[in-house]
Formats: sequence, C-alpha cells, structure tokens
Amino acid sequence: MKKGSRIAIAICMLMTLFLAACSQDKATSGGKTAGNNKPSELTVYTALEDDQIPTYLESFEKQYPNVKLNIVRDSTGVITAKLLAEKDNPKADVVWGVAATSLLMLEQKQMLESYAPKDVERVLPEFKDTKNPPNWVGIDAWETAFIVNKKELEKHSLPIPHSYEDLMKPEYKDMIVMPNPSSSGTGYLTVSAFHQLFGEQKAWENLNRLHQNIGVYTHSGSKPAKMAAQGEYPIGISFGYRGIKEKKKGAPVEVVFPKEGSGWDVEANALIKKKDIKPEAKQFLDWAIGDEAMRKYNENFAIVSVKQEGQSIPEGYTKDPLQQLIKNDLNKAAEQRDAILQEWDKRYNAKSEPKQ
Repeated sequence: MKKGSRIAIAICMLMTLFLAACSQDKATSGGKTAGNNKPSELTVYTALEDDQIPTYLESFEKQYPNVKLNIVRDSTGVITAKLLAEKDNPKADVVWGVAATSLLMLEQKQMLESYAPKDVERVLPEFKDTKNPPNWVGIDAWETAFIVNKKELEKHSLPIPHSYEDLMKPEYKDMIVMPNPSSSGTGYLTVSAFHQLFGEQKAWENLNRLHQNIGVYTHSGSKPAKMAAQGEYPIGISFGYRGIKEKKKGAPVEVVFPKEGSGWDVEANALIKKKDIKPEAKQFLDWAIGDEAMRKYNENFAIVSVKQEGQSIPEGYTKDPLQQLIKNDLNKAAEQRDAILQEWDKRYNAKSEPKQ
C-alpha cells in the first residue's frame, strides 16, 4: 500500500473516532443519557395559586431546561387527600407549597423522606421541621384576613368589622363568605385559630355564631377575596395578600387583620418517600428555597421563610406581619385536623358550594 493511502486511512479513522466522541458528549449533556433524548420528568404536587406558579417556575426552567415538570395543582384539602390515597403507590416526587399542617400528617404516616436542601440553614427556624435533616421546609406563611367591600357595607349602613367577635354579630347575617376548611388550607387555618385562641368548647360556640352569618363556604381560599372584591358578598374571609392584590387592582375593599390575631400556616415543601427517589427531586427542593424563588414568593406573600435583603413592611400592612400572627402550635393543628374537620362537616357543610 502506498504511503499516501496509509495516511489517508489513518486520518479517516481519527475523524471517525473524533465524531463518535462528540456524539457521545452530546448524548450525555444536559441531564440526558446516551441513546435517550427524552428529558427527565418530575411530578410535583402543589396547592399554590394557579396564577403564581408560572412566574415562580421561570428560574427553575432556565436552570434545568431538560427537566419536564408535571404540575398537579389543587386546593390544600384535595392535594392532601390525594397524597393520602396514594400512600402505598405514590405518584408525586415532591410536594411544593402545601400547608405544613398537611405535611405533618404525612410525616406521622411516614410518607416523607428527610432531606436538607442546599442552604436550608437560612430558613427561619419557625418555618421548618425541627429534625435534622428536616422532613419539610417552608417557603412562606399566609394568614387570615377579612376582605371587606366598603361600598356594599355602606349600602347597609354597617361598620367595617375588625375582629372575629365583630363577624359574629347578627347584623352581618348572610353577608360573609368563607373557605371550607376540608377543601382549603386558608379555611382550616382560620378554624384552627378559633380552637387555639378560644379552646375547643368556646371555639364551636363561636363557629356556630359565625355560621349564622355565612352565605356560602367556598372550596378555594382566594375565592372569598375575589367575591368580596366583585361585590357578591360584603365580606370575604380569605388571606391577607390576596385581598391586598384585589385592592391594588382597584376594588373598593379594605383588608382587615383581626385584632385577636390571624390564624396562619406555612406553605412548605417535602420529598415523598418512594422506592426510587430521583436526583431531580432534590434539585427542585434546592431551587425552591433559593434566592430567585424567594424573591418571587415575596411578590405574593409578606412573610417568606428566608429574610430578604432590604425587606420592609409590605404595602397594605400596618405593622410587621409576623406580629399579627397568633401563637400557633402547628403540630397540634395537624394532630387535631381530622377530628376538627369531621365535626365541622357535620355542623356546617350544608352551606358549602357544590364541588366542581
């Protein structure tokens, strides 16, 4: 064989090896494996509001473009029931933004895998599990507020209520809309607040009085704020920032934080215990308490679990929101949840709107 031919063959062999190596590198980059061009998939159960989720996820999708997120969103009660029903065959990989009282129930049933996300030490201690590593980590807190349509109350020559006691007055009969606590985390944190503030017997007495003034119980925590803003009912029991958002949009509402103190809960994240835990699930939980995610949460919630630089009292709050919160035993709220909801359903569920 001529020398030139041998050189040409050698060059061809080198080029073949080079192209094969490039192809291998391309196949294994971006979280994909050789011979598999499908993105990784992650199933996320959440009770965050529909209009919040897309903006929250922008930074995750930029950071992990090859992870496909399957978002399963519903109200807190529905998500909790779904997770419990799937206990022996879990479908979710992670839980994102679900009430800590619900996650404490899952923890009691050994459904959570402990995991310490990156920089978890930055999270305020009252907003994460005390175990190390934690079973759940909070991202924000939300609290009871009354969303009061001033124009509608003026029609009836009635004052703005400033306390739970005010809401029970007979002059507000059929004027209040409130979330059903079996469906809504906002509903449950409000009913739980009655129990923690007044004790069991007095709580039910007060809830009986409040029930006389309820027009309907909704299956969404934000819906009462929207209904009050639209004038469907003069008063909506909801959560603070949703009312503030309606006010910013021009609705004739006043956002009132009850003078006895607001019931509250933590929107929290957790890793679901299952046979095969995906590394992407831990990446998601790392991202979910990172700086960019926290900045986005802070656009919708006055209280976030990681202090933000230059953070001030948000517009719509007259004082530090943390000072507005009642002394709240989250473990007690979780332990009592089933019993409270069963009793609440027996007493009051007849006024609930139909489930869609």
